[in-house]
Amino acid sequence: MKITFNGAAKTVTGSCHLIETDNVKFLLDCGLFQGKEKVEELNRKFSFKPQEVDFVILSHGHLDHCGRFPFLVKKGFRGKIYATKGTIDIARLILMDAAQVMEENLKTENRRRLREGLPPKELLYTLDDVFDVFDFFVPIEYSRWYEVGNVKFRLRDAGHILCSSFVELEIEGKKILFSGDLGAENKPLIREPEIPEKSDVILIETTYGNREHKSYEESVKEFEEAVLETFERGGVVLIPTFALERAQDVIYLLKKIYEKGKLPKCKIFVDSPLAISITRVFKRHKECLRENVRSGDIFDFPYLEFTRTVEESKRINEYRGVGVIIAGNGMCTGGRILHHLKHRLWDKRNSIIFVGYQAEGTLGREIVEGAKKVKVFNERIAVKAEVFTINGFSSHAGRSGLLNWLRKGVKEESKVFLVHGEEKAAKSFATLVNSELGLQPIIPDIFASFSL
Repeated sequence: MKITFNGAAKTVTGSCHLIETDNVKFLLDCGLFQGKEKVEELNRKFSFKPQEVDFVILSHGHLDHCGRFPFLVKKGFRGKIYATKGTIDIARLILMDAAQVMEENLKTENRRRLREGLPPKELLYTLDDVFDVFDFFVPIEYSRWYEVGNVKFRLRDAGHILCSSFVELEIEGKKILFSGDLGAENKPLIREPEIPEKSDVILIETTYGNREHKSYEESVKEFEEAVLETFERGGVVLIPTFALERAQDVIYLLKKIYEKGKLPKCKIFVDSPLAISITRVFKRHKECLRENVRSGDIFDFPYLEFTRTVEESKRINEYRGVGVIIAGNGMCTGGRILHHLKHRLWDKRNSIIFVGYQAEGTLGREIVEGAKKVKVFNERIAVKAEVFTINGFSSHAGRSGLLNWLRKGVKEESKVFLVHGEEKAAKSFATLVNSELGLQPIIPDIFASFSL
């Protein structure tokens, strides 16, 4: 048995791990690389022939875990993609949105290349390619064992986003554990990760392997203060949000501030068709939510406006009152947030609140790291708005949460691979694992293979 790391190796994005046995080849995730450096090349490269892959197990519906499915199918994959029903509903929306964004971005890029006398680039995949994926999805239940060839597997609740999973496998007498992405504790809507079984081989994410999050309570206080202080100076709060889970958390949090009587009259725009659609998925899959939020409409309150159309989005630029604009995408690499940054980032009355991870090479990371000017639509924009980074809302477990989960799953001789983290974070977590658990984790390079 052999594993080859086709993504999320010394980087956060592109989750894709190939496992080969004597009679089966399968993938754990097949996600998109994101950022700027070398991602186009990486997104088109596999160490395997897609037509030889028998099936895929999808941990959850984030783009960096499911975003290369259309390319995989385009290149010949014809197997099954196993995931929870909620994850499948989410992945469909995420993939359709990604294809549309890619097409829009490439049109702009190719116009620029044409003016420079350069040949046009080709799309990784189209919306039609996305529709081709849908026939291969197979919904499965939490905790139930399934068998394909000599591989047994089941999904458990990872507590990361709605209906997310970690994967337990039994192959050739070995137990293998894939964390997917693990959730933080005390989140308002999503349950905490389940306890894994002891395993011989463990693949664990390390997104926050080198740091802790602030407590949720502390982050709520900081968020509330940032919003109200911005309102006091007559400004607008920009919140670049991942349409999946983070947008719903922010809406829920603003509703709680309103219910406490602290939110003055304002407008709160959810300017993301994808976030609007995913909010509907949350309402359909309340079985994956905490019990205390399963009844009633957990998102509805006055001041909230959903802006689905382009025309509605453009009218937000004319709004001069205090308010909040929740728009994708969460790392500012595309989507409607770019238009709002162009119109409001230069105004010192405004604020921008980052409530999610900003990967290396993204516009969001530039702003967080203190850039005085940033490039938006090929125009240099001054960063005068106040910048807040509040990481207590993260959908990822922090350093101690990762260690506690891993501690429950390791045996004395477990082989541990650290994935889905930048090299600095993975190395820091490797040191912690070695000192606390007496194990020496492996931090694989991209396309590296190991015998299990």
